[in-house]
Amino acid sequence: MKQIADKDRKELEAKLADVFDDEINNLSTELREILLDDMVTAFENRLNVLNNVARKGAN
Repeated sequence: MKQIADKDRKELEAKLADVFDDEINNLSTELREILLDDMVTAFENRLNVLNNVARKGAN
């Protein structure tokens, strides 16, 4: 399982925060951080699953 580097993870979290700014604006800083971390983790997990499926399909 490949993980996103910390630098890239923070960059992705910042981009998501910008995209969803209006939707998360009313959340506390702590809840925003938790939500953004969860979103990046979910995206990373989905990529890993799809890459595993693609690898198995190529064999």
